[in-house]
Amino acid sequence: MKNGKKFSLGLLPKIVLAIALGIGAGFICPVWFARIAMTFNSLFSQFLGFSIPLIILGFVAPAIADIGSRAAKMLIFTATLAYIATISAGLLSYLTGSLCFPKLIEPVDYIHSVTSSESIAPYFVVEMPSVMSVMTSLVLAFVLGIGVSRLKTVALKNVLEDLRDVISIIINKAIVPLLPYYIFSIFLNMTMEGQVGPILMTFVKIIAVIFALHVFVLVFQYCVASLFARGGNRNPFKLLWTMMPAYFTALGTQSSAATIPVTLERSIKTGVDKDVAGFVIPLCATIHMSGSTLKIVACALALMITSGLHYDIAMFSGFIAMLGITIIAAPGVPGGAIMASLGLLSSMLGFTEADNALMIALYISMDSFGTACNVTGDGALAIIVNRFFGKKQATPSGAA
Repeated sequence: MKNGKKFSLGLLPKIVLAIALGIGAGFICPVWFARIAMTFNSLFSQFLGFSIPLIILGFVAPAIADIGSRAAKMLIFTATLAYIATISAGLLSYLTGSLCFPKLIEPVDYIHSVTSSESIAPYFVVEMPSVMSVMTSLVLAFVLGIGVSRLKTVALKNVLEDLRDVISIIINKAIVPLLPYYIFSIFLNMTMEGQVGPILMTFVKIIAVIFALHVFVLVFQYCVASLFARGGNRNPFKLLWTMMPAYFTALGTQSSAATIPVTLERSIKTGVDKDVAGFVIPLCATIHMSGSTLKIVACALALMITSGLHYDIAMFSGFIAMLGITIIAAPGVPGGAIMASLGLLSSMLGFTEADNALMIALYISMDSFGTACNVTGDGALAIIVNRFFGKKQATPSGAA
């Protein structure tokens, strides 16, 4: 390799390759090989289930503690605005999906087929009970986060931050690298059971609808933001065009945090005061998750329709409300949002291990677009916050 740099595929190409190899292997591999794959699948899913409460605790508690320690009117306003934008995107995704998906997706009992197979059972199973339930970990995260922010205790805050670092290491060094093998085993199993064709068609339809939705969300956010814009730049499409460099940067980096410098610079170009942009953009990179929520809700609804599970707006309203809180601070970790949401998917929507595996594959296949939607929407929120907290003389410094 030139300059000592090793070539490495990104997570998305690895997932795509794992799906392709799983489908191909499913047509030719012997049962003993499939059982080895399902043994790995069992071990990984057990470890993932064990890790989910720790992921929630490790992400949410330090995030709440950090936000609380900087409490002020602008913080409360921005956090509320970001949460409203996030759950609104989730509700829009549910309403759109509930209207479109039943016409596009045929119910297929693939989950029963995959999970009830006796011929492709793992060689052995190792139980890994989680240390606490999902709801217990979420409540504990709130209690610890709010307590630390009120008491301003440095020692416990450092412990929570160290826990977040440990969880990040587990995700980056153990869970994410093994995800392609997990996806491979799932698709291998589905191919051998004859269910992969309907699933792939479902993937294509879901991705098309979600892409259209995320474009609509961005246009809508900037139409609303234009009503609060200062100066002469009130055209929502010009504002959105000014933020496009941040959008395309996020497509490449797949990280809200890594895109902050570009998002910050483009927000100032839209006329947001430098101090307001410097506060809102880094904060929203952590707590504003419209694109991610939109994807998770649409994928979850589509899989429920595919497998014939019951759903209604009351169920998804509660799920979306909890999701908007659970996935805060996840943007710093690749695939962090979907990892943090797995517990809610299981506890609130009744998802199985096979459902969660398909959710991971679907989510990561569109990861960069969700991130781009998140960070580009941050610019719209900054424009609104600037209306109430920016300097009166703030004017656009130019457009791209």
